[in-house]
Amino acid sequence: MHEDTDGESGAGTTGALPGKRLRADARRSTDALLTAAAEVFATSGVDAPVRQITARAGVGAGTLYRHFPQRSDLIAAVFRNEVDACADAAEPLAAQHEPAEALAAWLQRFAVFIGTKRGLGAALHSGDRAYDSLPDYFQQRFVPVLGALLDTAARAGEIRADIGPDDLLRATGNLAMPAHDDGEGHTRRMVALLVDGLRYGAPPRRD
Repeated sequence: MHEDTDGESGAGTTGALPGKRLRADARRSTDALLTAAAEVFATSGVDAPVRQITARAGVGAGTLYRHFPQRSDLIAAVFRNEVDACADAAEPLAAQHEPAEALAAWLQRFAVFIGTKRGLGAALHSGDRAYDSLPDYFQQRFVPVLGALLDTAARAGEIRADIGPDDLLRATGNLAMPAHDDGEGHTRRMVALLVDGLRYGAPPRRD
């Protein structure tokens, strides 16, 4: 184990509810590490030096190793955290937009998620057992979310009703692969075309 050098779990924990204070501090440290690691992985790859992550998070190396003893533990946690953030974006989008527009906005959000996770591909397919549950986690979080968006838009008569979430996740993921021109701009245009295809053949809207 590595020695904790940031001192965050020492001072300031006395008082009426020290246990709750410690848990809150640990939660903040974990959140800061996951955010910092996601940013570092996006720019420097999953093999970036630990010091880059801890410096960005504002914690000591001991804190990182206490929460994530192995690098694969951190990578898996970052992936789950990013999956959750993407999946959770569907609900506010559905509340703010008409059904087909909410679907389009979420697919764009999903495409960005896929595009920023290219660097994790090699790690996730490395054979490390720490990643074994991630494909199922991906499906469990995204299939119901996209299925609900599709069902709502189809019931509203805004898109065709013969497309399932699995096919659409795969198609959007393929569109988010690197392009030779302007990268993200290309992906956004292709996803917009995909959504236009979903509108084609939609049944007449019933009042």
